[in-house]
Amino acid sequence: MKNLMSLVAILFFTVSSFAQTQWKADPYHSSLNFNISHSGISIVNGKFLDYTGNLTTNGEALNDASFDFNVKVNSVDTSVENRDKHLRSADFFDVEKFPNMTFKSTKILATGKPNEYLLYGKLTIKDVTKDVIFDLHYGGSVTSDQGQKIGMKAQTTINRFDYNINFDPAAAGVGKDVNIIVHLQFAKQ
Repeated sequence: MKNLMSLVAILFFTVSSFAQTQWKADPYHSSLNFNISHSGISIVNGKFLDYTGNLTTNGEALNDASFDFNVKVNSVDTSVENRDKHLRSADFFDVEKFPNMTFKSTKILATGKPNEYLLYGKLTIKDVTKDVIFDLHYGGSVTSDQGQKIGMKAQTTINRFDYNINFDPAAAGVGKDVNIIVHLQFAKQ
C-alpha cells in the first residue's frame, strides 16, 4: 500500500510539473503600438485598442510557450480621426472586408542572453499571412492580491507592401517599413 501511495504521489507530481499554464493579456497594462515614417522626415505613431491575447506556457517558463492574438483592425488609433478613417478604408486595412489581424506563434527560442528570446509566428493582415520574428524581452513576474502577472516587450519590423497595403506605392509620403512594438502584461488564469 505504501508503494502504491508513493507511485500515486510521483505520478501526480510528474503530471502537475508538465501542466500548461494559461495567461490572458491584461488590456489595462498592455499596448499594441506601431510607427511609420511620414514624408521621410518624421514618424507617425499609432496603436490598436481592441484585441485579445492568449499565452500558454509549460509551468512558468517561456520555452515552448505559444502566443495567440486577435486584433480588431477598426480600433486603429493615431490620435487623428481623419487619418484613422483613411487607415480603415480600402487604401490601407479595408476593415469592411478584413476586420481582424491575427498572430499565432510557431516557436520561441532563447537567444543565450538573459530574458531575451526570438518569437516566431504567422502574422495575418488583410488576406496575407507571412512568417515574422519578434525580438522578445521577458520583463519578469509579480504576484499580488490581483494574482500572478508576467510582463514582456516584443518588437519587429514588417514591410506593409508584403500585406497588400499598397497606398502610396512609391512610399514617398507613407513609409514602407512599419515598426511594431508590443508591451504586454499577461494575467495568470
